[in-house]
Amino acid sequence: MTTAADIGRRGERLAAEWLRRNGFMILEYNWRCGRYEIDIIATRYDTIHFIEVKTRRAGGWTTPEQAISPAKCRALFRGAEAFLAMSGTKLEPQFDLMAVDMFDENDCDIRYIENAMQSHW
Repeated sequence: MTTAADIGRRGERLAAEWLRRNGFMILEYNWRCGRYEIDIIATRYDTIHFIEVKTRRAGGWTTPEQAISPAKCRALFRGAEAFLAMSGTKLEPQFDLMAVDMFDENDCDIRYIENAMQSHW
């Protein structure tokens, strides 16, 4: 039986593959700083993307998009602030969502949602 953690890890791998195929350069994968964690940090053009990946079994009670809470957004923004301070990058930050619906082990639907979360910096 596949656990929720297994599904989440598979969704993150599929999301990273999708991003690479679509011109993103992955800088960090599951980056951590203290209590903050960012699923994927990537660049494309002059933007640094902080990407939250949400994976759900297709047909579940909630969609991946519904799984983003205000608390999760705040933690993502704080983690991004820490990453930007440590890296010294001057790229424009953007907060995106990769929503992954898993139908079975070999079939999924991946949606990339740009600017899914607004930081109002």
